[in-house]
Amino acid sequence: MMNVNNLKNYFIATFLLVLSYMPLSLYAASYPDFTEIVEQNMPAVVIVNATRSTNPNNNSNQFQTPPGMPDEFNDLFKKFFDERQNQPRRNQPSSGSGFILSSDGYIMTNHHVVVGANKISIIANDKTSYDAELIGSDKRSDLALLKINAKNLPVVKIASQDNVRLGEWVLAIGSPFGFNQTVTAGIVSGKQRKLAGDNYVPYIQTDVAINPGNSGGPLFNLSGEVIGVNAQIYSRTGGFMGVSFAIPSDTVNDVYHQLKTKGRVSRGWLGVYIQEIDDKLAKSFGLDKAKGALVSKILPNSPAEKARFKQGDVILKFNKTDINKSTDLPLVVGQSKVGKSFQVQILRNKLIRNLSVTLEELPTDEKIASIGSRKIMSNSISGISVRNLTLQDMKSSDIKTGVLVTSVDSNINNNYDLKINDIITKINNTVIKDSDDFTKIMKNAKNNSYVNLLVYRQSSPLFIALKIAK
Repeated sequence: MMNVNNLKNYFIATFLLVLSYMPLSLYAASYPDFTEIVEQNMPAVVIVNATRSTNPNNNSNQFQTPPGMPDEFNDLFKKFFDERQNQPRRNQPSSGSGFILSSDGYIMTNHHVVVGANKISIIANDKTSYDAELIGSDKRSDLALLKINAKNLPVVKIASQDNVRLGEWVLAIGSPFGFNQTVTAGIVSGKQRKLAGDNYVPYIQTDVAINPGNSGGPLFNLSGEVIGVNAQIYSRTGGFMGVSFAIPSDTVNDVYHQLKTKGRVSRGWLGVYIQEIDDKLAKSFGLDKAKGALVSKILPNSPAEKARFKQGDVILKFNKTDINKSTDLPLVVGQSKVGKSFQVQILRNKLIRNLSVTLEELPTDEKIASIGSRKIMSNSISGISVRNLTLQDMKSSDIKTGVLVTSVDSNINNNYDLKINDIITKINNTVIKDSDDFTKIMKNAKNNSYVNLLVYRQSSPLFIALKIAK
């Protein structure tokens, strides 16, 4: 009779014997086979070469001591640096990846691959070289659209919707470090990632090996569809460390069609500064949990101001889309149609309200910065300096148009009747909307003539006669 140990050993031996006769394909059944995807799509992936002109006498490239370098090596390194600077450098090439979207030659890549280039060339999978035209480039999404003069080209298929799932297998094709048509694979590590300085792209995070040269290349799912454009890595060394980011297909589709039809990308703009709500803020605003986007500032003459948003409003929904995090708002607003009205659900004074707002086109970053800091306009004609009213000025005074007096030279024609912090709303019965109106009227007034100012001082109206001195 076989004892328990012998029976156990028998079953183990039998199991191992059965395994030895099993085909290897069964062991690999749980692992994807990327070969078909690569064969179908490799011909549509290209190398993008961009050449930029440089000024060899550019003084911006000054020598700086390398971090941690002993002082005694300064002269040696400076001499080497100066010699390098004196060498003529006319063109600075850079290389990235791209992929063909249409058989007549439209190609997508990254904005940062081609920005500032005076010449762009494409090398196809069959080694054919083409000169490329820049159709349009969008810094905010880091996407650019190129065009080459060719026909019957192989193309990729972009996923129509962002249905990416965490943990699914993905594949990248590109040319890292100049190694053409390199294939790497991994899984989706995260979704809706917001990176520093990027408010309009919900990045896909993967552990696919991405390195310099991969930028602008496609990221495929197992159906062979492009679900993203490889754009960035997080690295402490400059090389791959297992954290890569791709621009999702929804963004790619939108930017592609806008760049193709009008050469630029327009986005919806609300005109607010927002901040995240933590648990403590949620309690103070009467929320059951941390959610929404807290309005910390409203820009003057913005859609939000026109729709009567207020500082301290918590935006909970935009056009029926829940705003769970503050970073959700720029994404949904940016993707919304300019000139169209949308319903916005807010929390104000612990009560739910609905506002209707008509979106305008998102201005440039420089324009937004200038809107956020309305400048002081000085007028030397009569020794008066004024500035535009801020939202706080309007709220505290209940005055919507006018200028606030910031300084007065009382030695000029006895204009001491005017005081600092007076709000000038009219000059000679003409409404003053801002400092530009104030300056224009004052400059057009005759020297030594008198103008009357309607002034609000501590919310009380007062007329003041002012003699013009030029």
